[in-house]
Amino acid sequence: MRPLDEKETAAVFEKLFKFTGPNLKHIVERPAVEGPDDPPGRYCFRLHKNRVYYASESLVRRSTNVSRGCLAGVGTCIGKFTHHGSFRLTVQALDLLAAHARHKVWLKPTAEMSFLYGNSVLKSGLGRITDSVKSGDGVVVFSMTDVPLGFGVAARSTQDCRKAHADAIVVNHQADVGGYLRNEAEL
Repeated sequence: MRPLDEKETAAVFEKLFKFTGPNLKHIVERPAVEGPDDPPGRYCFRLHKNRVYYASESLVRRSTNVSRGCLAGVGTCIGKFTHHGSFRLTVQALDLLAAHARHKVWLKPTAEMSFLYGNSVLKSGLGRITDSVKSGDGVVVFSMTDVPLGFGVAARSTQDCRKAHADAIVVNHQADVGGYLRNEAEL
């Protein structure tokens, strides 16, 4: 387990910024609440086997006692680097993104299952959407009861959603909590 280098850090922060915007500083500067240390420190990002983990500094210090081959992971796995070097957020990052999301989408109860099966969000299933969403922005998808279901990329802006046809795609699917069951072997 090692700290991210400059190129990796830029890729991770770029992807997180797409979903959180200026709230990214709250993720980076967040004080840790776990650990035996009197001042527990902060959270940090670490790389282990092409996966990026978000963990407290005290937990990372204690994990140095375990050899790399035996260490499965430390903290929350928020994403992974592909073989080509691009960074992909995983569904485990959902809690972190939902707490600091800049743009949000709420689904009608009838559209929740479709999204959880890996389909994109259609305008007919859209309950609410935050203002000032632009096409290509990262959005976190919630149920109408404010339960985070997943995240994706906005296919249309807020203004275009109002004028769009009922079958038009509003949010392109990236990850959802149903992925825990579909990709059980990879997680």
